[in-house]
Amino acid sequence: MDEILTRLTEFSSRLDAAVWGIPMLALLLGTGIFLSARLGFLQFRHFGTIMKNTVGRLFEKKSDNRKGTLSPVQALTTALAGTVGTGNIAGVAGAIAIGGPGAIFWMWAAALFGMCTKYAEIVLSVHYRKKNDKGDYVGGPMYYIENGLGGKWKWLAVVFCIFAMVAALGTGCMTQINTIASSIGSVFKAYNPSMDEGTLHLIYVIIGIIGAILTILVLFGGLQRIGNVTEKLVPIMALVYIISALVVVFTHSGNIGKVFEEIFRGAFAPSALGGGLAGVAIQQAMRAGFGRGIFSNEAGLGTAPIAHAAADVKHPVQQGMYGVFEVFADTIVICTLTALAILCSGCAGQFYGKSAASDLTIMAFSTSFGNKLGAFIIAVCITLFAFSTLLSWSLYGARCMEFLAGPRGMAVYQAIYIVFIVVGSSVKLDVVWNLADSMNALMAIPNLIAVLALSPVVVRLTKDYASKMPKKDGQSR
Repeated sequence: MDEILTRLTEFSSRLDAAVWGIPMLALLLGTGIFLSARLGFLQFRHFGTIMKNTVGRLFEKKSDNRKGTLSPVQALTTALAGTVGTGNIAGVAGAIAIGGPGAIFWMWAAALFGMCTKYAEIVLSVHYRKKNDKGDYVGGPMYYIENGLGGKWKWLAVVFCIFAMVAALGTGCMTQINTIASSIGSVFKAYNPSMDEGTLHLIYVIIGIIGAILTILVLFGGLQRIGNVTEKLVPIMALVYIISALVVVFTHSGNIGKVFEEIFRGAFAPSALGGGLAGVAIQQAMRAGFGRGIFSNEAGLGTAPIAHAAADVKHPVQQGMYGVFEVFADTIVICTLTALAILCSGCAGQFYGKSAASDLTIMAFSTSFGNKLGAFIIAVCITLFAFSTLLSWSLYGARCMEFLAGPRGMAVYQAIYIVFIVVGSSVKLDVVWNLADSMNALMAIPNLIAVLALSPVVVRLTKDYASKMPKKDGQSR
């Protein structure tokens, strides 16, 4: 078994290195820059309007949405549930360990331009969506590929669905439950340092079973229950984590200036910082920042548009603006707070060049909260983040199977997904992360091809919406 795991780890590492090379980084960043230019850098020029029409509406009195749809906020929280996950905690820690502080700069760069990529994806998803046999709105890359590019491109939609279904089992399922298990296990270890590996493994399996049961209970309620759960869960989990991370940052506030200097210097000359970063190259910092950044905010992957397609909105651009906010909240706010907590605490140095995940974040939080409370806070946050991600990605994978095989295939996929939750709780983390990263890259390729090809449609819809907006308040008529 150990030999099989070793070979699988080697294979996953080689595959990950191949797909996340310079061409993929150029495609992701290039798409974001291209769309930003075509749309007049709307994520910067209209940032205030976007925040007013997204954050400003989070607390509005809710109206009954139509059957088969989610409210715009529910669609956002369902997508955010899939976006805000272990990548914000464990993924950021891994990026810093691999690429140093400079990786955070490249994570920011990917996010700033990724805002326009996700905006375009969501606009296309809502524009080309349709209703399924149950009366639910369904959409996503597979639909805007088939309906936007034409039937002769359906093979590309099939390719996307295959990669997305596999990615959901890795990114949305195994990675999430694996990190939940290891984080909760760290709490048990904090309170009982002498705990043996056999007992710890049993705890991991039990956590996997509990996670599977809870996921089943939500999935039985369909699209509406997923929306209802994420609408309540996402704001709570984000608030708890943000406040906790701010406590760590302010506890070490004297290091903030130095940390920002390290981030900007490390982005272009990581080895100049010395210490454990002597062997880190710019490409390595870029790859770590882009890879973990995209894993976290999912801009370009085509997953979040599957959730946003169900939004009860009259114009695609109305929901597209939530995509800009989604990337901003995920990466610019939450990922940055994780990075600052880790770097300000001074814990990152001993992990440079090594594998790191939530253990590094736990260590950083422990400098302010103590070992036991720090481990407990991260375990609670990761459990909430990852469980919400489990729900959203089960929807993503199932929708892709529905596109390929209809409703019956969707039920089969959900059953497989549940099994992988249990299996993933005790799998070696390196293998899971590498495979998840690889599948993210592979599913992004057909999606980005479609987004680039259909960019004139995004521009046209954006201009159409702008022409209907009153100049006074930026609200649609």
